[in-house]
Amino acid sequence: MAQDAELLWSVSECVAYLSEYEALAPGDIIMTGTPEGVNAVVVGDTMHGEIQGLGTIEVRVQG
Repeated sequence: MAQDAELLWSVSECVAYLSEYEALAPGDIIMTGTPEGVNAVVVGDTMHGEIQGLGTIEVRVQG
């Protein structure tokens, strides 16, 4: 997980802002993007994510 210092807005700021527009519930996932220095996602990339005890996700970028 990205540290608050690497983000434009802290995790708590993201949650506070988003909760103004959408009811958030336990288990919701907020995707915040990437820290500086990480390249853009391009066609053909595959992203993997995992939450211990919940499961995994794989997303393939298609054009």
